[in-house]
Amino acid sequence: MPAIILVGAQWGDEGKGKATDLLASRIDYVVKFNGGNNAGHTVVIGDEKYALHLLPSGILTPGVTPIISNGVVIDLEVLFGEISALASRGIDVSRLRVSANAHIITSYHRTLDKVTERFLGKRQIGTTGRGIGPSYADKINRVGIRVQDIFDEGILRQKVESALEVKNHLLVKIYNRRAITADEVVSELLSYADRLRPMVCDTSLELNNALDDDKIVLFEGGQATMLDVDHGTYPFVTSSNATSGGALTGSGVGPTRVDRVIAVVKAYTTRVGSGPFPTELFDESGEYLRAKGFEFGTTTGRPRRCGWYDAPIARYTTRINGVTDFVLTKLDVLTGLDQIPVCVAYDVDGTRVDEVPVNQSDFHHATPIYENFPGWTEDITGVRSFDELPANAQKYVLALEAMSGARFSAIGVGPARDAIVVRHDLV
Repeated sequence: MPAIILVGAQWGDEGKGKATDLLASRIDYVVKFNGGNNAGHTVVIGDEKYALHLLPSGILTPGVTPIISNGVVIDLEVLFGEISALASRGIDVSRLRVSANAHIITSYHRTLDKVTERFLGKRQIGTTGRGIGPSYADKINRVGIRVQDIFDEGILRQKVESALEVKNHLLVKIYNRRAITADEVVSELLSYADRLRPMVCDTSLELNNALDDDKIVLFEGGQATMLDVDHGTYPFVTSSNATSGGALTGSGVGPTRVDRVIAVVKAYTTRVGSGPFPTELFDESGEYLRAKGFEFGTTTGRPRRCGWYDAPIARYTTRINGVTDFVLTKLDVLTGLDQIPVCVAYDVDGTRVDEVPVNQSDFHHATPIYENFPGWTEDITGVRSFDELPANAQKYVLALEAMSGARFSAIGVGPARDAIVVRHDLV
């Protein structure tokens, strides 16, 4: 049975949790393959709203096995905080599986993340300060702490002491902070061992066995394509591969198992943190999108930067990920606008550029070339078929589809769990 990869098509916050929830009733496994608790999914079920940061959103669907795989960096305090919060609301969390090879975010990672960002001043990246970047840096430098290490106190202490030899010099001599003792780090991590042990397994083996047994596996990406450390707007990116290729290395499943790549794209564009954003709005239109779309970070609460739909970015996402299907979200936010601009290309120093420039400086200075589409005033939150959408809403969707390089298989028309129009089957 094939695997399905789900990624964000812009700079995150596209509504991937809603898309995952749409698919979850028909799948057996949902896998988080990258990132940490630096991004969140908001899922609305009836009158209940769930904000998930580290757990895969499939944990909300009965019968689905949620997996945190090896590509994720895990803050154990956050993990067990989320588990307790969901359990207190009657959600079954017993099915959760965690990779023994996933890396752990320690207290010194969080501290270094915050002080380093402050030290950068005006050159700040816009990190959430949750230790994700420093944890990935230790992974690449081969001095990271993995989940399996906390079950062997001797190995854990050895690795923590080795890591702190350098990090304490930075904290004390460069950042004027106190040194962190190995005892406090080891003690904190060991305190989670007994609760974590039943969840830990070889998740790569379990996933491949599941696919052999004709189970359907969904790989759920954190962040999004334009935040990918290799293919995003570097250096204003996350510290992991948020694209479809990251699903393979981040989970231990081979490319021949993948049948479909679904990208989630918002009907306009948002971004949190620093970095280039060609269609960003600084006027009342931007405030309108922020207020009506409730564009504030699930994890950070930060107001999101807002702009119009960017078709070159959608095409770039299609190419980088091998997208087969798009899920368009938040179409309802555009209801009430007379005209809806769409970026169809860029002007870079007087030259029209139809694709995302490979040169970061060019992208930073790109100004959007817009095409305007007529809006609609009808309430679409109750619509459940494409033909029921207002004529101008249909034209807008079809125009975006033609510009974006892959079919639009589902359209979000409201915040409710069932507020979605399905044009093509996604499983």
